Amino acid sequence: MRPLSAYPELARVDVIGVPITATNMHECLGFIQSHLDEMRGEYICVSNAHTCVMAHDDPEYWKVQAGSVMSVPDGKPLSVVGRRSIGSMDRVTGPDLMREILQMSAERGWSHFFYGNTAENLSALVEAIRGEYPGLEIAGYEPSIFRELSDDEVDELAMRVNASGADFMWVAIGAPRQELLMSRLRGKAGALMVGVGGAFNILAGITPEAPLWVQNIGLEWLYRLIQEPKRLFKRYFVTNSKFIAYQITGKRRKEAA
Repeated sequence: MRPLSAYPELARVDVIGVPITATNMHECLGFIQSHLDEMRGEYICVSNAHTCVMAHDDPEYWKVQAGSVMSVPDGKPLSVVGRRSIGSMDRVTGPDLMREILQMSAERGWSHFFYGNTAENLSALVEAIRGEYPGLEIAGYEPSIFRELSDDEVDELAMRVNASGADFMWVAIGAPRQELLMSRLRGKAGALMVGVGGAFNILAGITPEAPLWVQNIGLEWLYRLIQEPKRLFKRYFVTNSKFIAYQITGKRRKEAA
């Protein structure tokens, strides 16, 4: 079996020193469909300007992003920067990636394990998914315990995921926690793991999703800021400002220089 690094579809572009997979939704879905068995035990990061700045500033988190099988460009700025290197690069958002894979799953027999969020919101997600995707196999789901897991707890979670037989494990505990957890589960959980942040609440109908035209003009951040100003103010006005500054000045991490 060829190593995943041998596939040209997984080539990456440099975004402020962080390696982001040069892909789009169509290509990403096609690769997952063709190579799911080879990617079991691996993880996908859904990356944006916020996670790129964190990876730029934190060497350990950079290793987690770089160690993913794919770090797809969720944020509009990433796809804009990436298109300078490869024209076909475009956004792969967490909610849309979930929707597309869930839609494909009944026909292909793929099953799913959902991890994260509160018990109440997770139940709402499961109910919504069962209504939207008849025939979808939900192998299991667990809420987050809102703290770092011990090594034993990580091993036990991996065993539960494996016992469920899930093909996909969706992790929604926010960045950087979800990526750090997936990296610890790498090679232990037999599912392909995907970190999707707030996608659970969007698919459950709890958090409103920005209209498509707002997403297309790159103002999704403003829409979300209006919805959750206290939680997102620092993220958008500090980390996003850093992203712009790093991009303008060409500042890169020493390891990526």
